Amino acid sequence: MNVFVLLYNSGTEKEGIHSIELKGRTIVLMFEESDDAERYCGLLEAQDFPLPTVEIISIDEIRDFCKKLDYECKLVEKNFVPKTAEDRLLISPPQKNLEVDNWNQIKNKDGEIDLNSIKENLEKLL
Repeated sequence: MNVFVLLYNSGTEKEGIHSIELKGRTIVLMFEESDDAERYCGLLEAQDFPLPTVEIISIDEIRDFCKKLDYECKLVEKNFVPKTAEDRLLISPPQKNLEVDNWNQIKNKDGEIDLNSIKENLEKLL
């Protein structure tokens, strides 16, 4: 099976693949439909991210790549409907790059991580 991925500097020595960070894990997105991948690119461009290109590749090749680098890969299927706030990141990129450590800085007045604030920020992405 072939999937669509987002590549930066495709075909050059500086080639890279688009990924997101979630709970300390690097996740490579794979799209079942090219239209979904193109839409995601448009969302990235609208948020002033560098514009990747959509490339078709074997799902096995991506899985092998991720396994070697200890990354995860997630397939965004046709007609994907997010069920959680985290799932929404699979169809809409974050508004900005965050360091993983920044998640720990969102705390409530008692010094605990404020999950409601995180959830609200993720919901604003849609």
